[in-house]
Amino acid sequence: MDFVRLLAVRGVVMQLLLIDWVIVFIYLFSMIGLSIYLSRGQSNKEDYYLGGNKNGAISVAISTMATQCSTTSILGAPAFVAFSIGGGLIWLQYELAVPLAMIFLMVFLLPLYRKLNIISVYAYLEKRFDKQTRLALSLIFQVARAVSTGVTVYGISLVLSYCMGVSFLTAALLLGVVTIIYDSIGGMRAVIVSDVIQMIILYIAIISAILTIVSMLGGFDETLLLFDSQRLKSFNFGSHGFNGDEYSFFPMLIGGFFLYISYYGCDQSQVQRELSTKNVDDTNTSLFLNGILRFPLVLTYCFLGVCIGAYVVKNPDFIKLLPLKDQNPNYDLSVPVFVLNYFPKGLAGLVIVGLFSAAMSSLDSAINSLSATSMQDIFRSYLNKEFNDKQELLMSKILTIFWGSVCTVFAFFVGDISDSVIVSINKIGSLANGPVLGVFLLGVLTTQTTGRGALGGLVFGLFANAFFWIYLPMISWVWWNVIGCVACFCFGLLIPQNKQNKDLTGLTWMTKGNDLNLKSHKKWKIYYIILVFWFFGILGVIISL
Repeated sequence: MDFVRLLAVRGVVMQLLLIDWVIVFIYLFSMIGLSIYLSRGQSNKEDYYLGGNKNGAISVAISTMATQCSTTSILGAPAFVAFSIGGGLIWLQYELAVPLAMIFLMVFLLPLYRKLNIISVYAYLEKRFDKQTRLALSLIFQVARAVSTGVTVYGISLVLSYCMGVSFLTAALLLGVVTIIYDSIGGMRAVIVSDVIQMIILYIAIISAILTIVSMLGGFDETLLLFDSQRLKSFNFGSHGFNGDEYSFFPMLIGGFFLYISYYGCDQSQVQRELSTKNVDDTNTSLFLNGILRFPLVLTYCFLGVCIGAYVVKNPDFIKLLPLKDQNPNYDLSVPVFVLNYFPKGLAGLVIVGLFSAAMSSLDSAINSLSATSMQDIFRSYLNKEFNDKQELLMSKILTIFWGSVCTVFAFFVGDISDSVIVSINKIGSLANGPVLGVFLLGVLTTQTTGRGALGGLVFGLFANAFFWIYLPMISWVWWNVIGCVACFCFGLLIPQNKQNKDLTGLTWMTKGNDLNLKSHKKWKIYYIILVFWFFGILGVIISL
């Protein structure tokens, strides 16, 4: 047993060495320098929030994946696969819904948003319904996104605290301040370019961790043999998610479909980036690429969980190295603990930078979109405040700083929602995802629903999900995405209807022969077919695991 491993077994944590810290701080200062460079020429809100609509489809697609591949994923998914009760590769069932959701978004929602030339996705609700509906959905987004982003800050701050030997407060402030600086300076352009860089670093870090563990275990075959065979099962047809089994096939497929439509199509942090492309075809291309590329990424970091689980089988003393949370090992820290104790000089720094990248790529887009909704939905729409371009740009940056601070503070209150950080953030989102989607579908799929009906449905959907969480905990939280949406939609239809903004419904404008949609729709038929085949390809991969 070498010296490093001997120290590890005795419970001595190996901290980052000087070369690792050099790598970390070069990365952090480079992000700030990059944002200063990219901020040149900013003159109005379109430059700040949409990057001047100069972003290409590939960069937007990679940026979106970087945001989704947050610390929540890098810490939570391997822990879920390796250690969580009821966990394993069944998490991959969720990914079956992605290609199907992309088709719906490419046909119904994103072309409509591009036609309206909006910055905030909730501006559609004002055009379709009224200001009250727009404000309500925007406020829900702001609260939910701030809390869920706090989970992200929480996760990486635990890692930083562990690595540096400093308090959680110091670690959270370090992450928050650096991200706030480069985001407030560079805006959406800095978010997208930095996310592309961060995604590359992150994927290299994940692959490095996998190869290191596999090498230590004697190869891929040995790794799979060591891992619990029950956790290798990728399908769970044993229930429908109504008996306490949270991760069954049907709730994860159907619930995941509703979740991803809501996330990609009704969440400002995602839609804002999709609206920053040059045209509607680039927007749809970015969605198509997400539908194709997301599964390989998720499969990679889930396999990292297989590697960690196999390593623990062969080296059970590793569990003793994990910091305690509520007197139990904190499995969400299994990846960084392994890196710190067993990786060579320099490579450990790269992986820590990868974790930084995961957190920052989620935090930067979140606070930029929170700033956008505050400015567009509250100050400009609801309060009717008028600003010139210079004032609006300054106010936008101030709001970015404000929301970055709020998200950092939330990190101190979100650690006890679930035993897995990835489940925590999905539970938070699933409370509101369905009702929010229901409001948009009332606008897009009906022609006479009023703002009163939309808001009534929203409230009813939220109460329905809260009821299921409190009184029917045996029903999988994944179903909340469906329950909340259906409850909202049906209740909204019951409210007395009036003809209102009929031309802004998806079904109506799609049949009017406008160039924006019909040309794109014909052009993209082949890509819809590819996504359907990709769905079955993912299904085949999961079955074969």
